[in-house]
Amino acid sequence: MAEIILTVGTRKGLFIGRKRTGTSDWQFDDKPYFNAQAIYSVAIDTRRDTPRLLVGGDSSHFGPSVFHSDDLGRTWTEPAKAAVKFPKDTGASLERVWQLHPAAAEPDVVYAGTEPAALYRSEDRGETFDLVRPLWEHPTRDKWVPGGGGEGLHTILTDRRDPNAVTVAVSTAGVFRTLDGGKSWAPSNHGVSAAFLPDPDPEFGQCVHKVARDAADPDRLYLQNHWGVFRSDDAGAHWTDIGEGLPSDFGFAAVAHPHRADTAYVFPINADMDRVPADHRCRVYRTADAGKSWEPLSEGLPAGDHYGTVLRDAMCSDDQDPAGIYFGNRNGEVYASADDGDSWRELASHLPDVLCVRAAAIG
Repeated sequence: MAEIILTVGTRKGLFIGRKRTGTSDWQFDDKPYFNAQAIYSVAIDTRRDTPRLLVGGDSSHFGPSVFHSDDLGRTWTEPAKAAVKFPKDTGASLERVWQLHPAAAEPDVVYAGTEPAALYRSEDRGETFDLVRPLWEHPTRDKWVPGGGGEGLHTILTDRRDPNAVTVAVSTAGVFRTLDGGKSWAPSNHGVSAAFLPDPDPEFGQCVHKVARDAADPDRLYLQNHWGVFRSDDAGAHWTDIGEGLPSDFGFAAVAHPHRADTAYVFPINADMDRVPADHRCRVYRTADAGKSWEPLSEGLPAGDHYGTVLRDAMCSDDQDPAGIYFGNRNGEVYASADDGDSWRELASHLPDVLCVRAAAIG
C-alpha cells in the first residue's frame, strides 16, 4: 500500500505528515525538522526509485541553504559547499530559495528559483546548482521592481514534451519563457493586467503570484495575479481574464487538478490592502470548465469569520485520483481534502505561519 507524504513548511521549521492510501489516519512526525528555520520551498522528487525530498531552508543565523533527504525526511544532508550561490561578478547575495522544481522531462534536473529573482539549474538532483545567466542578464532586469514580499522567482514550470521549454514567474516582473533551454528569454504577459501601474498592460512588470499547468492540456495555464485570475491556451503567449464569479480576484495560490482537464483551484483574498480570506470566509474555489464558472468549496472548513491567509505555495494537490487537495494558512492551520475538494478536514492547528505545502504518493 502506498504512503501519502505531506510536507508543511512554516516560519519555524518543517512538519511532515504521513498516511497510507485508502485510509484517513494521518500521523505527523513528533517534532519539526529545521527548528527555527523558515521553510519557503519544498519539492518531493518521485522520478527515481528512491524518492528525494528537497528543502529550501532559511536560517536567520547561517542564511539560506538547500537540503535533501533520501529517506523521506528522517535524515537530511546539506552539501559541504553552498548548493545555490551567486557568482561574485553578479554583485548579488542569496536571500531566499523560493522554489524547488524537479524537471518534468529530465530525470536528474532540478530547478531553483531565488530572491533576488534568478533561476538555477541542477543536473545532480539538487545537490549543486548553476545560475542560468541569460535570465539573470535579461535586458529588462534593471527595471524589475521588488513586490511587497521581495523580488522572488517563485514559479517554475517545465514541459514533459520538451525539456527546452521552461516558464517562470517573478514578483514583480511577470512571466518569462524560454524555448531553447534557457539561452534566451521573452516576457509572456500579454493580457495580464498591472492595475497598479500607469500602463495597465505593459510588456513586463506584472505582479504575478502563481502559475499552474492544466493536467490534460500542457499549453493551458492558470495564473493568479495581484488582482486578476487568468488563463492561457497557448503556453502563456496570450492570457484571458477568468475571474468573473469569484468573490475577489485577488489572491496568491493557484493549483491545477493532477488528472482532470479544465480543473483548477484558487483561494480568494479580500484585497491587496486587506489580506484576509474574501468576505472573511475560509473557502477554496474550484473551476471544472477552465474558468467559465467557479464554485465555493467549504464543507468541513470553518464556518464563521476567518482570517487565515493562504500564501502562494501554501496550497497543493497530490497525484491521486480523486485528488488530495491541501492548504495551510498564516493561522498555522492545515486542511486536507481526499475527494477533489468536495469536503475537508483539519489536519493540524497552532503551527507557525504556513509558507508552503507539498504532497505526493510514495510507493
